[in-house]
Amino acid sequence: MAHISIFVGSVYGGAERLSDEVATTIEQAGHGVTVFNEPVLSDIQSASHILIITSTTGQGDVPDNLADFYNQLNSTFPMLTDKPFGIIAMGDRSYGDTFCGAGRSFDELLRDLQAKPVGNRLEVDACEDFEPWPVTEPWLKNWLSKL
Repeated sequence: MAHISIFVGSVYGGAERLSDEVATTIEQAGHGVTVFNEPVLSDIQSASHILIITSTTGQGDVPDNLADFYNQLNSTFPMLTDKPFGIIAMGDRSYGDTFCGAGRSFDELLRDLQAKPVGNRLEVDACEDFEPWPVTEPWLKNWLSKL
């Protein structure tokens, strides 16, 4: 079984609440899990499997609690070669081009760092899905089956 490191970017607590449900499901599937709300670079470097759960703020920006972490990853460029990862991006489609911008930015950066995407990024639209769990659960089960 895998050990999954969840990196959570939250502004108003929605991504944090979702990460609790995700972590419980991962544990019930027999995997190990660690949740990081204030990660440092070494947390992702030592991770064997990466899951980013992030909302988007401002004009497609990474939430404050993950901004320094993202900037460190982007500036120091530690290679994450072949580390499996997934992205759960939360946003509001009414913001147009910046919809799920934080998740899209992490997806692009992790690919640049040569991490290995497992399946497709999940984009949860708050306009359609007030509660993100019903959309996330089937995606998560599918993602876990591919590890």
